[in-house]
Amino acid sequence: EAILRGNEGKSFVVTSGTGSGKSLTYISTIFNHLFKHPNLPGIKAVIVYPLNALINSQEAALAGFEKNYRKRTGSDFPFTYAKYTGQEKQEDREKVIANPPDILLTNYMMLELLMVRKNDEAIRTSFLENLKYLVFDELHVYKGRQGADVSMLNRRIKAAAKNKDLICIGTSATMATGTIDNQKSEVATVATRFFDSTFRPENVIVESLTYSTKALIPTTANLRQALSSPTIDRSKEAML
Repeated sequence: EAILRGNEGKSFVVTSGTGSGKSLTYISTIFNHLFKHPNLPGIKAVIVYPLNALINSQEAALAGFEKNYRKRTGSDFPFTYAKYTGQEKQEDREKVIANPPDILLTNYMMLELLMVRKNDEAIRTSFLENLKYLVFDELHVYKGRQGADVSMLNRRIKAAAKNKDLICIGTSATMATGTIDNQKSEVATVATRFFDSTFRPENVIVESLTYSTKALIPTTANLRQALSSPTIDRSKEAML
């Protein structure tokens, strides 16, 4: 559902548990755009994380995608990615400045610095002129004074960006309680304030489970028949 929203050019927020695949929703959305529009200049996606450890983990995941792509196609990955935080060596930062990637991984403090530092002007110009996706992972972290500061940062980026129709994406652990409708409405309100973009409840995707087997309780007769049968069909189709 989230990927469909993103590929329709709509902003969205995904709220679900740890390890449920939230990051794949925005990665798939960004990849889809880059595959369809190759060779466009500049930084098209900025993905913001609250911790450098999460950035390192995402970089490793992207490297895995790149490795699989090379193995399956025999071709180079058709787009680039790089992290830009306070942990890289100066020579690595200079490479990013000289050749901005398609996807930039950073944290909110570095993104603030990118908007003001003279030395980072090349990166700033690259994403302000070419940005299409602004993504914030772990959205629930940004609350109180910190949330207000980052929200103002988002407004400055949107005001300076050439593209006035940025696709804003957020992921988070569960941010609200109550019915599904109440959860979606509350998260949409928070996302609207945070991104300064209109989020409606239908732009919020919450966690739901779909059973992979039929939820049928066998009767006593069914069990007796199964046990007395000379051959038991153990195929996947029979189990489903």
